[in-house]
Amino acid sequence: MLDVTRFLLKQGLSFRGHDESSSSLNRGNFLKLLQWYSQRNEEVSKGINQNAPGNNQMISPAIQKDLTHACASEITVSIIEDIGNNIFSLMVDESRDISVKEQMGVVLRYVSRSLKDAIDALFVKHGLSLSRLRGQGYDGASNMRGEFNGLKSLILQENPYARYIHCFSHQLQLVIVAVVKSNINVSDFFNYVSMIVNTTGASCKRRDQLRQIEHDRIVAMLEGGEISTGSGENQETNLARPGDTRWGSHYLTLVRLLSMWPSVIQVMENICDDSSSFDSRGVAKSLIQKMENYEFVFILHLMKMILGMTHELSLVLQQKDQNIVQAISLIESVKDQYQIFREEGWSTIMDKVNTFCELNEIPVLDMNDNCLIGGRSRRRKQIITNLHYYRVEIFYQVLFLKILHYYIR
Repeated sequence: MLDVTRFLLKQGLSFRGHDESSSSLNRGNFLKLLQWYSQRNEEVSKGINQNAPGNNQMISPAIQKDLTHACASEITVSIIEDIGNNIFSLMVDESRDISVKEQMGVVLRYVSRSLKDAIDALFVKHGLSLSRLRGQGYDGASNMRGEFNGLKSLILQENPYARYIHCFSHQLQLVIVAVVKSNINVSDFFNYVSMIVNTTGASCKRRDQLRQIEHDRIVAMLEGGEISTGSGENQETNLARPGDTRWGSHYLTLVRLLSMWPSVIQVMENICDDSSSFDSRGVAKSLIQKMENYEFVFILHLMKMILGMTHELSLVLQQKDQNIVQAISLIESVKDQYQIFREEGWSTIMDKVNTFCELNEIPVLDMNDNCLIGGRSRRRKQIITNLHYYRVEIFYQVLFLKILHYYIR
Protein backbone atom coordinates (compact mmCIF):
# COMPACT_ATOMS: atom_id res chain seq x y z
CA MET A 1 0.00 0.00 0.00
CA LEU A 2 2.87 2.33 0.75
CA ASP A 3 4.30 1.71 -2.73
CA VAL A 4 0.93 2.60 -4.26
CA THR A 5 0.78 5.74 -2.12
CA ARG A 6 4.27 6.80 -3.19
CA PHE A 7 3.40 6.30 -6.85
CA LEU A 8 0.21 8.37 -6.68
CA LEU A 9 1.94 11.16 -4.76
CA LYS A 10 4.87 11.26 -7.16
CA GLN A 11 2.55 11.48 -10.16
CA GLY A 12 0.27 14.02 -8.48
CA LEU A 13 -2.81 11.82 -8.92
CA SER A 14 -5.97 11.83 -6.84
CA PHE A 15 -6.63 8.93 -4.46
CA ARG A 16 -10.39 8.82 -4.00
CA GLY A 17 -13.20 7.99 -6.40
CA HIS A 18 -16.81 9.16 -6.38
CA ASP A 19 -17.98 5.64 -5.54
CA GLU A 20 -15.60 3.27 -3.70
CA SER A 21 -18.11 0.52 -3.01
CA SER A 22 -17.32 -3.04 -4.07
CA SER A 23 -19.90 -2.82 -6.88
CA SER A 24 -18.40 0.36 -8.37
CA LEU A 25 -16.81 0.13 -11.81
CA ASN A 26 -14.23 2.80 -10.88
CA ARG A 27 -13.30 2.87 -7.20
CA GLY A 28 -10.61 5.53 -7.52
CA ASN A 29 -6.88 5.43 -8.28
CA PHE A 30 -5.74 4.09 -4.90
CA LEU A 31 -8.07 1.09 -4.75
CA LYS A 32 -7.81 0.27 -8.46
CA LEU A 33 -4.01 0.44 -8.45
CA LEU A 34 -3.89 -1.63 -5.26
CA GLN A 35 -6.14 -4.20 -6.91
CA TRP A 36 -3.87 -4.28 -9.99
CA TYR A 37 -0.82 -4.65 -7.70
CA SER A 38 -2.37 -7.49 -5.70
CA GLN A 39 -3.12 -9.42 -8.88
CA ARG A 40 0.60 -9.45 -9.67
CA ASN A 41 1.98 -9.94 -6.16
CA GLU A 42 0.90 -13.00 -4.22
CA GLU A 43 1.93 -11.67 -0.81
CA VAL A 44 -0.04 -8.47 -1.28
CA SER A 45 -3.03 -10.46 -2.50
CA LYS A 46 -2.99 -12.71 0.59
CA GLY A 47 -2.59 -9.77 2.95
CA ILE A 48 -5.48 -7.82 1.49
CA ASN A 49 -7.94 -10.33 0.10
CA GLN A 50 -7.43 -13.47 2.19
CA ASN A 51 -5.88 -12.92 5.62
CA ALA A 52 -7.25 -9.49 6.54
CA PRO A 53 -10.83 -9.26 7.86
CA GLY A 54 -13.24 -6.98 6.07
CA ASN A 55 -13.00 -4.28 8.72
CA ASN A 56 -9.20 -4.29 8.85
CA GLN A 57 -7.97 -4.24 5.26
CA MET A 58 -6.25 -0.85 5.73
CA ILE A 59 -7.86 0.70 2.65
CA SER A 60 -10.40 3.09 4.15
CA PRO A 61 -10.31 6.84 3.36
CA ALA A 62 -8.87 7.53 6.82
CA ILE A 63 -6.03 5.05 6.23
CA GLN A 64 -5.34 6.62 2.83
CA LYS A 65 -5.00 10.01 4.52
CA ASP A 66 -2.70 8.57 7.18
CA LEU A 67 -0.47 7.09 4.49
CA THR A 68 -0.22 10.41 2.62
CA HIS A 69 0.50 12.28 5.87
CA ALA A 70 3.26 9.79 6.69
CA CYS A 71 4.84 10.31 3.27
CA ALA A 72 4.51 14.09 3.60
CA SER A 73 6.24 13.98 7.01
CA GLU A 74 9.15 11.97 5.63
CA ILE A 75 9.52 14.34 2.64
CA THR A 76 9.46 17.35 4.98
CA VAL A 77 12.19 15.82 7.16
CA SER A 78 14.30 15.14 4.07
CA ILE A 79 13.88 18.75 2.86
CA ILE A 80 14.80 20.18 6.28
CA GLU A 81 17.92 18.01 6.40
CA ASP A 82 18.84 19.11 2.86
CA ILE A 83 18.50 22.80 3.81
CA GLY A 84 20.71 22.38 6.89
CA ASN A 85 22.43 25.68 7.60
CA ASN A 86 21.92 27.03 4.09
CA ILE A 87 20.07 30.26 3.33
CA PHE A 88 16.43 29.87 2.33
CA SER A 89 13.30 31.95 1.71
CA LEU A 90 9.73 31.48 2.88
CA MET A 91 6.51 31.81 0.86
CA VAL A 92 3.06 31.30 2.38
CA ASP A 93 -0.30 31.41 0.62
CA GLU A 94 -3.79 30.14 1.26
CA SER A 95 -6.74 29.34 -0.93
CA ARG A 96 -10.11 27.66 -0.68
CA ASP A 97 -10.50 24.09 -1.86
CA ILE A 98 -13.60 22.63 -3.47
CA SER A 99 -15.17 22.12 -0.03
CA VAL A 100 -14.72 25.86 0.73
CA LYS A 101 -12.08 25.16 3.37
CA GLU A 102 -9.05 27.41 3.66
CA GLN A 103 -5.86 25.52 2.83
CA MET A 104 -2.48 27.03 3.65
CA GLY A 105 0.57 26.24 1.56
CA VAL A 106 4.08 26.81 2.92
CA VAL A 107 7.04 26.84 0.53
CA LEU A 108 10.67 26.82 1.59
CA ARG A 109 12.78 27.87 -1.39
CA TYR A 110 16.45 26.97 -1.39
CA VAL A 111 19.17 25.71 -3.70
CA SER A 112 20.81 22.36 -3.08
CA ARG A 113 24.32 21.47 -4.15
CA SER A 114 23.05 18.96 -6.70
CA LEU A 115 24.11 21.13 -9.66
CA LYS A 116 27.58 21.64 -8.24
CA ASP A 117 27.88 17.94 -7.39
CA ALA A 118 26.93 17.06 -10.97
CA ILE A 119 29.63 19.40 -12.32
CA ASP A 120 32.22 17.91 -9.96
CA ALA A 121 31.30 14.39 -11.05
CA LEU A 122 31.55 15.40 -14.71
CA PHE A 123 35.00 16.95 -14.18
CA VAL A 124 36.24 13.85 -12.33
CA LYS A 125 34.91 11.54 -15.04
CA HIS A 126 36.77 13.38 -17.80
CA GLY A 127 39.87 14.30 -15.83
CA LEU A 128 39.23 18.06 -15.78
CA SER A 129 40.41 20.39 -13.04
CA LEU A 130 38.11 23.07 -11.60
CA SER A 131 41.18 25.19 -10.85
CA ARG A 132 41.79 25.53 -14.61
CA LEU A 133 38.30 26.94 -15.23
CA ARG A 134 38.36 30.60 -16.36
CA GLY A 135 34.77 31.28 -17.45
CA GLN A 136 31.21 30.21 -16.73
CA GLY A 137 27.95 31.31 -18.34
CA TYR A 138 24.33 30.51 -17.56
CA ASP A 139 20.90 32.10 -17.79
CA GLY A 140 19.41 34.34 -15.10
CA ALA A 141 17.77 31.64 -12.96
CA SER A 142 18.54 32.01 -9.26
CA ASN A 143 19.80 28.42 -8.93
CA MET A 144 22.41 29.29 -11.57
CA ARG A 145 23.54 32.83 -10.77
CA GLY A 146 22.34 33.18 -7.16
CA GLU A 147 24.64 35.31 -5.00
CA PHE A 148 24.73 32.80 -2.12
CA ASN A 149 24.04 29.22 -3.19
CA GLY A 150 23.84 29.56 -6.97
CA LEU A 151 26.08 27.38 -9.14
CA LYS A 152 28.07 30.48 -10.09
CA SER A 153 28.84 31.31 -6.44
CA LEU A 154 29.67 27.74 -5.47
CA ILE A 155 32.22 27.53 -8.28
CA LEU A 156 33.67 30.97 -7.45
CA GLN A 157 34.20 29.85 -3.84
CA GLU A 158 36.64 27.22 -5.10
CA ASN A 159 38.01 29.14 -8.06
CA PRO A 160 37.77 32.97 -7.97
CA TYR A 161 39.18 33.17 -11.53
CA ALA A 162 36.15 31.45 -13.13
CA ARG A 163 34.58 34.70 -14.34
CA TYR A 164 30.80 34.59 -14.76
CA ILE A 165 29.21 35.98 -17.95
CA HIS A 166 25.46 36.18 -18.41
CA CYS A 167 24.22 34.61 -21.65
CA PHE A 168 24.21 37.53 -24.14
CA SER A 169 21.10 36.67 -26.13
CA HIS A 170 19.13 35.86 -23.00
CA GLN A 171 20.26 39.10 -21.36
CA LEU A 172 19.15 41.04 -24.43
CA GLN A 173 15.57 39.79 -24.11
CA LEU A 174 15.45 40.49 -20.37
CA VAL A 175 16.81 44.03 -20.71
CA ILE A 176 14.56 45.03 -23.60
CA VAL A 177 11.40 43.86 -21.86
CA ALA A 178 12.43 45.26 -18.46
CA VAL A 179 13.34 48.72 -19.80
CA VAL A 180 10.28 49.20 -21.99
CA LYS A 181 8.08 48.17 -19.07
CA SER A 182 9.39 51.21 -17.19
CA ASN A 183 6.86 53.08 -19.35
CA ILE A 184 3.58 52.72 -17.45
CA ASN A 185 1.55 52.42 -20.66
CA VAL A 186 3.67 49.53 -21.95
CA SER A 187 3.66 47.81 -18.57
CA ASP A 188 -0.12 48.03 -18.47
CA PHE A 189 -0.26 46.70 -22.04
CA PHE A 190 1.77 43.57 -21.23
CA ASN A 191 -0.40 42.89 -18.19
CA TYR A 192 -3.46 42.86 -20.44
CA VAL A 193 -1.70 40.67 -23.00
CA SER A 194 -1.04 38.09 -20.28
CA MET A 195 -4.71 38.26 -19.26
CA ILE A 196 -5.79 37.71 -22.87
CA VAL A 197 -3.51 34.67 -23.25
CA ASN A 198 -4.62 33.24 -19.90
CA THR A 199 -8.32 33.76 -20.65
CA THR A 200 -8.25 32.17 -24.10
CA GLY A 201 -6.11 29.29 -22.84
CA ALA A 202 -7.82 28.75 -19.49
CA SER A 203 -9.11 25.33 -20.55
CA CYS A 204 -8.66 22.74 -23.26
CA LYS A 205 -12.14 23.62 -24.52
CA ARG A 206 -11.19 27.27 -25.10
CA ARG A 207 -7.85 26.39 -26.69
CA ASP A 208 -9.54 23.94 -29.04
CA GLN A 209 -12.22 26.50 -29.82
CA LEU A 210 -9.62 29.14 -30.66
CA ARG A 211 -7.70 26.69 -32.84
CA GLN A 212 -10.86 25.67 -34.71
CA ILE A 213 -12.04 29.25 -35.25
CA GLU A 214 -8.61 30.23 -36.56
CA HIS A 215 -8.51 27.17 -38.81
CA ASP A 216 -11.90 28.00 -40.30
CA ARG A 217 -10.87 31.61 -40.82
CA ILE A 218 -7.65 30.64 -42.62
CA VAL A 219 -9.50 28.13 -44.84
CA ALA A 220 -12.05 30.78 -45.79
CA MET A 221 -9.27 33.27 -46.64
CA LEU A 222 -7.39 30.67 -48.68
CA GLU A 223 -10.52 29.81 -50.63
CA GLY A 224 -11.19 33.50 -51.22
CA GLY A 225 -7.64 34.11 -52.46
CA GLU A 226 -6.92 36.63 -49.67
CA ILE A 227 -3.81 34.73 -48.53
CA SER A 228 -1.52 32.12 -50.05
CA THR A 229 -0.27 28.85 -48.69
CA GLY A 230 3.18 27.31 -48.67
CA SER A 231 5.81 25.79 -46.45
CA GLY A 232 5.62 27.39 -43.03
CA GLU A 233 2.83 29.78 -44.02
CA ASN A 234 -0.57 30.05 -42.35
CA GLN A 235 -0.09 26.99 -40.18
CA GLU A 236 -2.49 26.16 -37.34
CA THR A 237 -1.23 27.75 -34.14
CA ASN A 238 -2.26 29.05 -30.75
CA LEU A 239 -1.42 31.99 -28.51
CA ALA A 240 1.98 31.67 -26.85
CA ARG A 241 2.36 32.56 -23.18
CA PRO A 242 4.96 35.34 -22.66
CA GLY A 243 7.72 34.67 -20.15
CA ASP A 244 10.64 36.88 -19.12
CA THR A 245 12.99 33.90 -18.97
CA ARG A 246 12.24 32.54 -22.44
CA TRP A 247 13.96 33.96 -25.53
CA GLY A 248 11.65 35.77 -27.88
CA SER A 249 8.47 34.69 -26.08
CA HIS A 250 7.06 38.24 -25.88
CA TYR A 251 7.69 38.82 -29.57
CA LEU A 252 6.08 35.50 -30.52
CA THR A 253 3.04 36.31 -28.37
CA LEU A 254 2.53 39.69 -30.06
CA VAL A 255 2.97 38.24 -33.56
CA ARG A 256 0.37 35.56 -32.93
CA LEU A 257 -2.04 37.96 -31.25
CA LEU A 258 -1.95 40.19 -34.32
CA SER A 259 -2.36 37.34 -36.78
CA MET A 260 -5.17 35.70 -34.78
CA TRP A 261 -6.93 38.92 -33.77
CA PRO A 262 -10.42 38.14 -35.19
CA SER A 263 -10.34 34.62 -33.73
CA VAL A 264 -9.31 35.86 -30.28
CA ILE A 265 -12.10 38.44 -30.31
CA GLN A 266 -14.62 35.77 -31.28
CA VAL A 267 -13.51 33.47 -28.45
CA MET A 268 -13.91 36.37 -26.01
CA GLU A 269 -17.40 37.05 -27.36
CA ASN A 270 -18.29 33.37 -26.94
CA ILE A 271 -17.17 33.53 -23.31
CA CYS A 272 -19.37 36.60 -22.77
CA ASP A 273 -22.36 34.79 -24.27
CA ASP A 274 -21.93 31.23 -23.02
CA SER A 275 -19.83 31.17 -19.84
CA SER A 276 -21.66 30.13 -16.68
CA SER A 277 -19.28 32.21 -14.57
CA PHE A 278 -20.17 35.87 -14.20
CA ASP A 279 -16.52 36.61 -13.38
CA SER A 280 -15.34 35.05 -16.66
CA ARG A 281 -17.96 36.94 -18.63
CA GLY A 282 -16.95 40.22 -16.99
CA VAL A 283 -13.25 39.64 -17.63
CA ALA A 284 -13.89 38.73 -21.29
CA LYS A 285 -16.03 41.84 -21.80
CA SER A 286 -13.37 44.14 -20.33
CA LEU A 287 -10.65 42.49 -22.44
CA ILE A 288 -12.65 43.03 -25.63
CA GLN A 289 -13.06 46.70 -24.71
CA LYS A 290 -9.31 46.95 -24.05
CA MET A 291 -8.34 45.22 -27.31
CA GLU A 292 -10.62 47.50 -29.35
CA ASN A 293 -8.98 50.57 -27.84
CA TYR A 294 -6.69 52.60 -30.13
CA GLU A 295 -3.93 52.83 -27.52
CA PHE A 296 -3.75 49.04 -27.12
CA VAL A 297 -3.45 48.57 -30.89
CA PHE A 298 -0.80 51.30 -31.11
CA ILE A 299 1.42 49.77 -28.40
CA LEU A 300 0.88 46.29 -29.87
CA HIS A 301 2.30 47.36 -33.24
CA LEU A 302 5.06 49.44 -31.63
CA MET A 303 6.31 46.63 -29.40
CA LYS A 304 6.08 44.09 -32.22
CA MET A 305 8.35 46.25 -34.37
CA ILE A 306 10.80 46.96 -31.53
CA LEU A 307 11.06 43.35 -30.36
CA GLY A 308 11.23 42.22 -33.97
CA MET A 309 14.53 44.06 -34.43
CA THR A 310 16.12 42.42 -31.40
CA HIS A 311 14.51 39.04 -32.13
CA GLU A 312 16.67 38.58 -35.22
CA LEU A 313 19.75 39.62 -33.22
CA SER A 314 18.84 37.17 -30.47
CA LEU A 315 18.59 34.30 -32.95
CA VAL A 316 21.98 35.17 -34.45
CA LEU A 317 23.60 35.35 -31.00
CA GLN A 318 22.46 31.79 -30.31
CA GLN A 319 24.27 30.39 -33.35
CA LYS A 320 27.11 28.01 -32.57
CA ASP A 321 29.58 29.71 -34.93
CA GLN A 322 29.09 33.23 -33.51
CA ASN A 323 32.04 35.18 -32.02
CA ILE A 324 32.25 38.25 -29.79
CA VAL A 325 33.45 40.60 -32.55
CA GLN A 326 30.51 39.76 -34.78
CA ALA A 327 28.14 40.02 -31.82
CA ILE A 328 29.27 43.57 -30.98
CA SER A 329 28.97 44.54 -34.64
CA LEU A 330 25.42 43.19 -34.77
CA ILE A 331 24.47 45.07 -31.61
CA GLU A 332 25.75 48.30 -33.12
CA SER A 333 23.69 47.57 -36.23
CA VAL A 334 20.53 47.13 -34.16
CA LYS A 335 21.30 50.39 -32.35
CA ASP A 336 21.41 52.11 -35.72
CA GLN A 337 18.09 50.53 -36.65
CA TYR A 338 16.56 51.86 -33.45
CA GLN A 339 17.91 55.33 -34.15
CA ILE A 340 16.52 55.32 -37.70
CA PHE A 341 13.17 54.03 -36.49
CA ARG A 342 13.07 56.71 -33.79
CA GLU A 343 13.73 59.46 -36.31
CA GLU A 344 11.74 58.18 -39.28
CA GLY A 345 9.40 55.45 -38.03
CA TRP A 346 6.50 57.56 -36.77
CA SER A 347 4.67 57.70 -40.08
CA THR A 348 5.33 53.99 -40.69
CA ILE A 349 3.77 52.85 -37.46
CA MET A 350 0.84 55.25 -37.80
CA ASP A 351 0.04 53.81 -41.23
CA LYS A 352 0.14 50.27 -39.84
CA VAL A 353 -1.99 51.10 -36.81
CA ASN A 354 -4.62 53.06 -38.74
CA THR A 355 -4.88 50.39 -41.44
CA PHE A 356 -5.30 47.69 -38.81
CA CYS A 357 -7.97 49.70 -36.97
CA GLU A 358 -9.93 50.31 -40.17
CA LEU A 359 -9.85 46.60 -41.06
CA ASN A 360 -11.09 45.62 -37.60
CA GLU A 361 -13.61 48.46 -37.21
CA ILE A 362 -11.72 50.13 -34.36
CA PRO A 363 -12.23 53.92 -34.15
CA VAL A 364 -9.19 55.84 -35.45
CA LEU A 365 -8.23 58.87 -33.36
CA ASP A 366 -7.72 62.36 -34.70
CA MET A 367 -4.20 63.26 -33.61
CA ASN A 368 -5.17 66.93 -33.29
CA ASP A 369 -7.89 66.25 -30.72
CA ASN A 370 -7.21 66.69 -27.01
CA CYS A 371 -6.95 63.83 -24.53
CA LEU A 372 -6.58 63.38 -20.79
CA ILE A 373 -3.39 61.84 -19.48
CA GLY A 374 -4.25 58.48 -17.92
CA GLY A 375 -3.54 57.76 -14.26
CA ARG A 376 -4.69 61.18 -13.05
CA SER A 377 -7.97 62.19 -11.44
CA ARG A 378 -10.17 64.67 -13.28
CA ARG A 379 -9.50 67.23 -10.53
CA ARG A 380 -5.80 67.16 -11.51
CA LYS A 381 -6.32 66.56 -15.19
CA GLN A 382 -3.70 67.57 -17.74
CA ILE A 383 -4.96 68.04 -21.28
CA ILE A 384 -2.64 67.40 -24.22
CA THR A 385 -3.19 66.48 -27.85
CA ASN A 386 -3.34 62.90 -29.04
CA LEU A 387 -0.29 63.60 -31.19
CA HIS A 388 1.78 64.63 -28.15
CA TYR A 389 0.53 61.71 -26.08
CA TYR A 390 1.26 58.98 -28.62
CA ARG A 391 4.41 60.45 -30.15
CA VAL A 392 6.15 61.86 -27.07
CA GLU A 393 4.69 60.01 -24.08
CA ILE A 394 4.82 56.57 -25.72
CA PHE A 395 6.75 56.43 -29.01
CA TYR A 396 9.81 58.49 -28.02
CA GLN A 397 9.96 57.28 -24.43
CA VAL A 398 9.89 53.61 -25.38
CA LEU A 399 12.49 54.12 -28.11
CA PHE A 400 14.91 55.97 -25.87
CA LEU A 401 18.26 54.43 -26.79
CA LYS A 402 19.49 53.75 -23.30
CA ILE A 403 17.89 50.31 -23.86
CA LEU A 404 20.83 49.07 -25.89
CA HIS A 405 23.38 51.33 -24.19
CA TYR A 406 22.47 49.59 -20.95
CA TYR A 407 22.69 46.19 -22.63
CA ILE A 408 26.19 46.79 -23.98
CA ARG A 409 27.40 48.09 -20.65
